[in-house]
Amino acid sequence: MSFIEKLFNKEEVKSKNQDWRTSFGITTTHLEYPDCSLHEMVKQSVDKYPELIAINYFGKKTSYLSLYDKIEDVAKGLKAIGVNEGDRITICMPNTPEAIFMVYAINMVGGIASMIHPLSSVNEMEFYLDVAESKYVLCLDLLLERMINATKNLDVKKIIVASVAEGMPIITKTAYETVQYVKKIGKEKKTFPDSPIISWGDFLALGMVYNKEYKVVRKGSDEAIIIYSGGTTGRPKGVRLSNLNFNAGAMQACARVESARPGKSALLILPIFHGFGLCVNVHTILVAGATMVPIPKFEPNEFAKLIKKYKPNFLIGVPTMYESLATSEETSTTYLRHVTDVISGGDTLKAELRSKANNYLKEHGSDAQLRVGYGLSECVAACILTPSYYFKEGAIGLPFPDMEAKIFKPDSFKECKTNRSGEICISGPTVMMGYLNEPEETANTLRVHPDGKIWLHTGDLGYKNREGIVFFESRLKRMIITSGYNVYPQYLETIIASHPAVYTVVVVGIPHPYKKQVPVANIVLKENFEPSDELTKDIKKYCEKSVAKYAMPYAYEYLKTMPKTLIGKVNFRKLEEDCTKKYEKKS
Repeated sequence: MSFIEKLFNKEEVKSKNQDWRTSFGITTTHLEYPDCSLHEMVKQSVDKYPELIAINYFGKKTSYLSLYDKIEDVAKGLKAIGVNEGDRITICMPNTPEAIFMVYAINMVGGIASMIHPLSSVNEMEFYLDVAESKYVLCLDLLLERMINATKNLDVKKIIVASVAEGMPIITKTAYETVQYVKKIGKEKKTFPDSPIISWGDFLALGMVYNKEYKVVRKGSDEAIIIYSGGTTGRPKGVRLSNLNFNAGAMQACARVESARPGKSALLILPIFHGFGLCVNVHTILVAGATMVPIPKFEPNEFAKLIKKYKPNFLIGVPTMYESLATSEETSTTYLRHVTDVISGGDTLKAELRSKANNYLKEHGSDAQLRVGYGLSECVAACILTPSYYFKEGAIGLPFPDMEAKIFKPDSFKECKTNRSGEICISGPTVMMGYLNEPEETANTLRVHPDGKIWLHTGDLGYKNREGIVFFESRLKRMIITSGYNVYPQYLETIIASHPAVYTVVVVGIPHPYKKQVPVANIVLKENFEPSDELTKDIKKYCEKSVAKYAMPYAYEYLKTMPKTLIGKVNFRKLEEDCTKKYEKKS
């Protein structure tokens, strides 16, 4: 009996945590994890469901059997160009079948996939390639010039170039290539004669004639994927994740999401260079025997159209995506009837948005309710999830099977009592191996506690209630120290957001000549409200009722929209930089 069949048949393994979890309808608390690689985990689905559809890309469908054949073809191509066990290969692609084939092919030949953002700058690309010591790259054709410039000073042996059109149906591919051709008319065609470029087609052709061994046996504990964690400040860190990390993450997600089942489907909108996208939206789907629908370029105003077209059962996204869905102009009252699971992660979900999204789901045919997930790259981006139909402001839920979440007093091993704030710490099989070439950062983040377990110190503040539900409060690193006092931005945001004129607010700290830091409130107003001195005075007066004098915002800035990162999170770094520059000039 397969892993998914066991879940489907409700086979359970008891644990000491069973009682309080069962009150929320959660029964599976422990899973058995195979000691195998990523591609071997997917092979179980291939053997069980060979004819089911694994990928639906613009209507071109790839069965599980064909998926594995393509992974093997790519693996042979990697061996043909010289890839060896332990090599790190960089993938700089949006959500396309080729990128997915490459992830598992790299795993098959014993390599490590280093996932980088396709819209990275030249300097960022160079940094990622250098820190990972990548000799081979899969790159989107539209980014080739940038990649060439990034590799000038590096020893890169091959740059495999692919287009988003590679895996499209012939008619769609022709239309796309025609548009690209028209865009290039009149522009000088750039060539790179001295660069180690090979097209996707030529790369596969090399693999076709490769007849030596190409599969390498790897263990669950072996490194498989590197994801780069940007955080809110500082240089990105490479998060080293093992086969076990990803396999455990996928199995745990299957145990908590009913629609992660054979024959079900999910839109792949979250980018694969992010742990949430690669583990929950790709690996989990393939482990489950479900279908993924890759979307290489997501436009928020097209979310409803995509759902109507592909009829997915499982929606995985960030709050901004659900904001766009809840404000769409789609008139059909039944087009969401196929949607059974809706999960939001990556950023704080406000109660107002959840209520609006749930009403929209119900009005358009779905009984699903938006559930909140929590995780970070250092534990494969998902480790806690709210139970179905449960929501309280700030609640992020219960840990996945075999994952523990405890609240510790910051910089200590002392566990906090119920409802007392502290640092959220995570332990379990999805916790990372460590940071790439960063032993000090690894030691600061992964700590062995007196219980003998390795605990991931998340840098997030939160607490547990009597039911065992974990609540998120704010980033520990976002804490602002002003004149020696600790100011928590999330608390200020909650107060300001309750003002009738405020749609959303983000508080950041900026340097101050003698207070060290001061908080600045960045506000987006609701419709029918305009910035004015009178409004600022009113918001300030509103804050004074609940906020200590030392914690009051130093300034109030009004924005039309909140800046976001490319995966839809609030761009704290940009807000901090913009506010700092503005007030440096004033001073």
